[in-house]
Amino acid sequence: MGLTVLLLAALPMVPARADDSVFVKYYTVTSSHQGAAENLAGIAERFRGTANRATEIFNLNVGREQADGGALTDPTELHPGWQLVLPWDAVGAGVQHGVLPVSATLPTASPTTSATASRSTRPPAVQSSAATKPVTGTQCAPPAAAAGASGSDWAAQRLAVDRAWPRSRGKGQLIAIVDSGVDGSLAQLTGHVTVGVDIVSGSGRGDTDCLGTGTAMAGIAVAQPSQGGGLVGVAPDAAVMPVRVVTAAPKAQPADQATAIEVATASGATVIALGSYVDTNDTGVAKAIAAAAQHDVVVVTGAALDSTPVNPAAVLPDGVLRVGAIGGNGQLAATYRAGGVDVVAPAVDVTSLGIAGAKPFVGTGTQYAVAYVAGQVALVRSAFPALTAGQVTRRVKATASKPTDSAAGVGYGNGTIDPFTSVSAVLDGEGPPAASGGPAGSSQHTGGRTAILVILALVILIAAVLLAFRLRQMLRGDAAKDDDTGPPPSRPGSPDLNRAG
Repeated sequence: MGLTVLLLAALPMVPARADDSVFVKYYTVTSSHQGAAENLAGIAERFRGTANRATEIFNLNVGREQADGGALTDPTELHPGWQLVLPWDAVGAGVQHGVLPVSATLPTASPTTSATASRSTRPPAVQSSAATKPVTGTQCAPPAAAAGASGSDWAAQRLAVDRAWPRSRGKGQLIAIVDSGVDGSLAQLTGHVTVGVDIVSGSGRGDTDCLGTGTAMAGIAVAQPSQGGGLVGVAPDAAVMPVRVVTAAPKAQPADQATAIEVATASGATVIALGSYVDTNDTGVAKAIAAAAQHDVVVVTGAALDSTPVNPAAVLPDGVLRVGAIGGNGQLAATYRAGGVDVVAPAVDVTSLGIAGAKPFVGTGTQYAVAYVAGQVALVRSAFPALTAGQVTRRVKATASKPTDSAAGVGYGNGTIDPFTSVSAVLDGEGPPAASGGPAGSSQHTGGRTAILVILALVILIAAVLLAFRLRQMLRGDAAKDDDTGPPPSRPGSPDLNRAG
């Protein structure tokens, strides 16, 4: 965990792009290191402290086309200039972080796949429905909630997220979902799920899911339109980074939960959505959340239940949104701790994506309300890229739909989230939204303001010059008048030098 804390201080916070690129750690191979040819064992030793991780680095890069047209097929053969994707916990001089500077693709093989596995030329970290699903060695069974379930689109009708899309679709935002992983093979997630991280195994990918809850959260947040209609995510232009803290058993270790939050922060996530397997009442988890908030990441978590004892050492900071769940009738789905709810969102019998082979997912749980709010945060951060995490949470709360009956609204916090108002309302102390709802629009908006300031400065400068010129003319005119009318009269109390003695 200490290593990850160091990563938080060392890595720049940069928004991830939601197109066909993914932020990773990578190393550019040089011609030699300390007089010897580069090799995977040496790279693993330098950046992970053990040569045993060489196989993992090999499997992360095998078959991926490099800038020179070559590809890694022999673990003993490296070429200068190749960019090697590194494990998430790599650290040291030479480790770079960001989008690979070549138009190469990441392999779809899992870290346990051999070098003879099938190659892929799909966009990085992306799986199509026909792709081989990443394997982690754990047998997955379809979640019980998905079998034979049926639901309605009441949540979509209630939130009317499509009204917000002309202003923002979440472009440029990376939502880290800390849960059971995400099934990256689903067609409606193609191009919007990174390889992620499997915290349980300590290495490998997070884009596989046994329990289905993480996939359902991802569908709510970023699902793409399908030909048959149906579910579309709140922020369809955003990307999801799955951070897996559980596999087949629905219980996560507290240390894994804290590490998952730290890894999501270090990986450049702008929003972190915590699923039901994360206990924010744990002191270590609360500290990891505080660190994320300090790095300007908005953390969205389920509100604590009324039955959960208060831990004075686990205080959540500003920049965190505590979310409650409501059903189609508007009623709360649980009894939450008094004063512990910031906003509420749909989470009862909500429809989303099921893992491969399962029917569409319909389930109930506060984690799905978290997913709706995380998607909304992505919309806001894309529309208002200059806002801090604290300002984003303030905007989400300030634009929520307040309960009409204050007595009946107890426990709803600021009310039900309103995606459209959150990206369209003008609040005191904030500027207007970006022109295009994304980073490009923000740069245009900033450039426009800069141009206006420059023009204003020039106008002031010209006015000052004209004023100075006018004053000089006036002074010269006064002097000329004095010369024409003779010497000036004496001032009171001064000797009159013109008077005869």
